Amino acid sequence: MTSGQHSLALPGAEGKPAARLTGVVPLGGGVPLGARAETPHVLYVRFHPVPPEDVYQGLLTLLGELTPVVEALPPDAALADVRGALRYFGRDAAGLAEIVRVRALARYGVDCTVGVAANPLLARMAAHEAQESQGAQESGGPGGGRSGRAAGAVRTVPGDPDAVAEFLASKPPIALPGVGPATARTLSAYGLDSAARIAAAPLSTLQRILGVATARRVHAWAHGIDPAPVTPNAPARAMGAEHRFRRDELDPVRRRRALLTLADGLGVRLRTSGQVAAAISVTVRYADRSTTTRTRTLAEPTAHTPALTAAAYALHDALGLQRARVRSVALRVEGLMDAGLAAHQLTFDPADEKSRRLEAAADRARARFGISAVRPAGFLNVA
Repeated sequence: MTSGQHSLALPGAEGKPAARLTGVVPLGGGVPLGARAETPHVLYVRFHPVPPEDVYQGLLTLLGELTPVVEALPPDAALADVRGALRYFGRDAAGLAEIVRVRALARYGVDCTVGVAANPLLARMAAHEAQESQGAQESGGPGGGRSGRAAGAVRTVPGDPDAVAEFLASKPPIALPGVGPATARTLSAYGLDSAARIAAAPLSTLQRILGVATARRVHAWAHGIDPAPVTPNAPARAMGAEHRFRRDELDPVRRRRALLTLADGLGVRLRTSGQVAAAISVTVRYADRSTTTRTRTLAEPTAHTPALTAAAYALHDALGLQRARVRSVALRVEGLMDAGLAAHQLTFDPADEKSRRLEAAADRARARFGISAVRPAGFLNVA
């Protein structure tokens, strides 16, 4: 059996020359021979349940206590490069991940699943694997996994090239972040149904199947290579909330009531803060811990609860969920701006005008007697 020589060009960062990883790729897959081990230093942190916006901001600040290199991935995740903190804290990256878990629980009552690896791609995949593994353990335990909240975990992918190859070997194409369902189906149709097989395929073959640019990216990902750095950023202006059901919910009526409850709460928070939202998204989390997210741009920036509720209903109904076992639903409003800067299309609809007057009266009652003084008829109590 022979081996093929492959040279993989990687884009540089900040104007630096492109990096080139050269090695002999065994026909059985794996990473290029001669590739050097790299110390795991990237954390992919997934908080659960989805935290409210103010809590999420606090969690980002918590990560900032360990490293200034934090990339927000709202509404419930973040990347952190802790390379510069390893020596300072005298711990490896997995040890810092445990610190994040303890502090998040102690300060905010939020647990998290953390993937630890040498780059963002592998860290994401490690976190996803840890979450799936934890879900399987809960489902196999007493009560069928109906615990009130998900437990977190830390999963580390060692920096050794052989360990990376072993971690990736059996992963399907869809498990590679950035590979969508259509690309995964195309690869599987050609027998490239695992990361190991994709890694073993000649780059020229992948280019004929996927095109030059996509093939280079997928080929690199299958080898566990991700040149993208963790980029510090500020999260987009948004706020969100989640409703977790006491048991996996099959009833679409109760899911719609949960969306109504979330939309009412977000509408109140928007109006209280003098803001309006330009878009809304619905995230449905299923019993197997997979999620579906749909986003819609609103007809106009608004904080009007009926408009938010109608958009949430439309997004939920478009999913066409039949017998889906839903564990939680989350609602998020995005593109927030000052209400005074937003334009509102005047209408001659007396029902709309009456609805807005009633909403203003309800807000005044809440301000005087508390948030629970006025609630919609279909309000669902927090699980």
